[in-house]
Amino acid sequence: MTKANIPEKLSEFDEHWSPRIIASYNDNDVMLAKFSGEFHWHSHPETDDFFLVVAGQVEIDLPDQTIEMGVGDIYVVPAGVEHRPRAVTDEAAVLLIEPKGTPNTGDPATAAPKPTI
Repeated sequence: MTKANIPEKLSEFDEHWSPRIIASYNDNDVMLAKFSGEFHWHSHPETDDFFLVVAGQVEIDLPDQTIEMGVGDIYVVPAGVEHRPRAVTDEAAVLLIEPKGTPNTGDPATAAPKPTI
């Protein structure tokens, strides 16, 4: 493992809603993703969903509230809770942590691939 620089890693891709693995630890993937617009409602029945905003502004819609997040804010969506992340700014960048193999959509059939960069 070598160190990873978040701004450098973000410059390596342009796709939105397509996480890139930048590190791994204890069977977890540490990923970066760029958000634009809104993702669809989904849940992860088996695992929490960790978000750390590194650029822009993000809102995470939950069934009964909306979590507003700016750079440096962390929020963990509990396992099984339906949620919809969305970028408030034109583009946002988020660091995500999930167990290896967790589909970003909650469904392996519709999940984006997660290449390592």
